[in-house]
Amino acid sequence: MSVETDDGHGHGDSHHLPAVEDWPKGFGEASWWPFIAALGGGGFYVGAALFILGRGTEPMLNPMIGPLVFVLSTVAFLTGLYGWLYHAFIVDFWEGEADSYGFPLKLTMLLFLGTEVATFGGGFVYYFFVRAGAWENLPAIVTEGEVLSTLVIANTLVLIASSVTMHYAHHALLKGDRKRFVRLLGTTFGLGLVFLAGQVYEYYEFIFHYGFGITDGAYGTAFYGLTGLHGLHVALGAVLLAIVFVRALYGHYSPEKHVSISTVSMYWHFVDVVWVFLVVVLYAGAIV
Repeated sequence: MSVETDDGHGHGDSHHLPAVEDWPKGFGEASWWPFIAALGGGGFYVGAALFILGRGTEPMLNPMIGPLVFVLSTVAFLTGLYGWLYHAFIVDFWEGEADSYGFPLKLTMLLFLGTEVATFGGGFVYYFFVRAGAWENLPAIVTEGEVLSTLVIANTLVLIASSVTMHYAHHALLKGDRKRFVRLLGTTFGLGLVFLAGQVYEYYEFIFHYGFGITDGAYGTAFYGLTGLHGLHVALGAVLLAIVFVRALYGHYSPEKHVSISTVSMYWHFVDVVWVFLVVVLYAGAIV
C-alpha cells in the first residue's frame, strides 16, 4: 500500500507503509496486532506440548501436528510483532512523532508486559519446583561457584546503567534538552549491544571452557531457557532502541511528542528488572 504524506510544507512523499492501520476496522484506537503476536507466542507452548504427546512408543496423536502448530504459531507471532512495531513506532517516521495514540499505545505496552510477566513467571515456577525437588548432579560450574563470575556481575552493571541512561534520556527530552537526549539514548543503545555481546561470550565460556550446556540436567535446561528467553527480549529491545535513536537524529521527538520513547522506555526497564531476578535466582541462588 502506498500512501501520500505531507512534510508540512506542501511537499508530498509517496512511500510504502505496511501495517499502518488498526485491524479490524471500526474499533478506533484498538489495535489487534499485539493480540495476534500473543496468540502466536501462546501457540509455541501448545506446539511443544503436542510434539511431546506425538512422541514415544505409543503416541497419542500424529507426530507432525506439534511441529505444524509451532510453525504456524511462529508465522502468527512474527506477523503480529511486525504489524505492531511498524504501527506503533515506524508508521509516522516521515511525519515525526504522532501525538494522538499516547494512552492506547502505553496501555498496549502494559498489557504486553503483563503477558511477559506470565511467560517469565512460568519459567521461574518451573525452576523453583525443580529446585525444591530433586536437586542433585549439579554441573561442576555450579558446585564450584563459577556460574556467578565477574563477567556476569559486569554485564549486570552494564544493563542497570543502560536503564539509568534511558531514564535520563527521556527526562532530558521532556526538559527540551535534545542534545543530551540523543546522546543518552545512543549510550543506552550502545550499552544494550555490550550486554548482548557479554551474554554471547558468557555462553561461549560456559559451553566450550566449562563444558556446561543445555542438556546438563534440570539446571542447564532452566538456565539456558530463561537466560536465552531474556536475551531474545534484550535483542528486541535493542531493535526498538535503534529505531527510536534514528528517529531522534531526525528530530522527531519533542516534550509534547514522545509516545515511542515512553513505550520503549517501559519495555527496556522491564527487561532490566527481569535480568536482576535472573541473576539473584539462577546465578546467586544456585550456589547457596
